[in-house]
Amino acid sequence: MTRYLVVFALFVLSMITYIDRVCISSAKEPIAASLALSDAAMGVVFGAFALGYALAQIPSGWFADRFGPRLALAVVVSAWSVLTALTGAARDFTSLVVIRFLFGIGEAGAFPGAARAFYNWLPPAERGLANGILFSGSRIGAALSFPLLAWMLARFGWRVSFVLLGGIGVFWAALWLLWFRDHPRQPVARPAPTTSQSESFWKVFRSRGMALAMAQYFSSNFTFFICLSWMHPYLKQHYQLSAADAAAYSMAPLILGATAQWAAGAMVDFLYRRPPLRAWSRRLPAMLGFALAAVGMFAITQASSPLAAVVCFTLAAFGADLTISPSWSYCMDIGGKNSGAVSGAMNMLGNFGSFVSATTFPLLHQATGGASAYFFVAASLNVLSIACWSRMVSTRS
Repeated sequence: MTRYLVVFALFVLSMITYIDRVCISSAKEPIAASLALSDAAMGVVFGAFALGYALAQIPSGWFADRFGPRLALAVVVSAWSVLTALTGAARDFTSLVVIRFLFGIGEAGAFPGAARAFYNWLPPAERGLANGILFSGSRIGAALSFPLLAWMLARFGWRVSFVLLGGIGVFWAALWLLWFRDHPRQPVARPAPTTSQSESFWKVFRSRGMALAMAQYFSSNFTFFICLSWMHPYLKQHYQLSAADAAAYSMAPLILGATAQWAAGAMVDFLYRRPPLRAWSRRLPAMLGFALAAVGMFAITQASSPLAAVVCFTLAAFGADLTISPSWSYCMDIGGKNSGAVSGAMNMLGNFGSFVSATTFPLLHQATGGASAYFFVAASLNVLSIACWSRMVSTRS
């Protein structure tokens, strides 16, 4: 029973993580107006988070492996929550970029720490759904952030809103430190370790499977990050929507993404429990997801109404989210006791994809006069990722 509470606690953390992460997208206009920032400058602000987040992935994963997820998550959640509050104190472009970069470094430890907690507490046959539940919290949190921030911004203004959001994370960190323990009382039953599970982190990091995992996760994050950064302002400006309508439309891809997380996790565990299909338990859901994401990204270029655009965004986000659970399960398979650092390495390159996505969208839009170039690039990356997964094998029949 306790392991289900661990999954639930990390689900709540995932919600908090993305509420804190996405709120700046909803607050883009008042922040830009208050600090006199252009769209290109806001692209740098969005990207600063992704860059800090990416750079700190391996160190934060090592921290969780070395000191345990109890201490690691308590520290990083407290740190980024303070930086969320400090976002409300930004006075110019430079201070905002620095705060969001440091905020990204703080948030970097969230999912590698959760990966190590799952490795300690869950057998391999339960990790797919657990990862699906974990990351569904991120999508629900991101979706809730749009109407939540619309209300908070109208009532409190953007500076006070960030301070209030920071307090939620500090409260979670205190409860986690008091309640959670790094290992269950009864040891988790695991199959005999494969060769890779007993290898050092650096040997796993230099393997072909790790390189492919990092490459495909770059594409997944490149595709999905548009939903967290530019989708909301793009829909609002391109289709001349009100703030309330843009917030409502922006929720759909994220809510449906949450269902994709559950579906992918269940599919991963279902295939894993059937030995003849075990080798496909990670690959099949991920390849299906990238195929849907490619179709959705290309279809956005043909959308003539906000509803059609949102349907396409939803298909792309749903597909990208189908790839998350198999990706993190794959890292636990090949990482073993280095699961935190190995997951962090994959997430590092994935979030370089987020950084590239956030910063190149306005540049491509300005250079080409529209957003189609970005969507074509995203569709192409998703097709390449299907090829990556055709060579990634972490479990045998």
